[in-house]
Amino acid sequence: MSDENQELQRESILLRILWMLLFAIVWQLAELLLGAVVLLQLGYRLFYGAPNAGLLGFGDSLSQYLAQIGRFGTFNSDEKPWPFADWPIPQAPKGEAPHVLEPAAHPARDEEPKL
Repeated sequence: MSDENQELQRESILLRILWMLLFAIVWQLAELLLGAVVLLQLGYRLFYGAPNAGLLGFGDSLSQYLAQIGRFGTFNSDEKPWPFADWPIPQAPKGEAPHVLEPAAHPARDEEPKL
């Protein structure tokens, strides 16, 4: 029974190593994406005077995702990150209020033509 248990543990750690390698690649791609979000947000902030609400939410979710990968890779969590778990929900911003675009007014509708 002990040999069987050791074999299962060995297979388990080998599978874990494969997942860690895959998530290390995903980490590199997500890191580049986060850098792009930072630059876009900076440009948006300089142009409009306030950060973009969509980029705030996505940047926060992406940051949480990177933290989940780090926790999995360092054995602080056995839960694999997205796509095996739900995508992180963005938290409310604690910095500047986002730039809000007012909804466009609908043009006045003409009534049906009168004959």
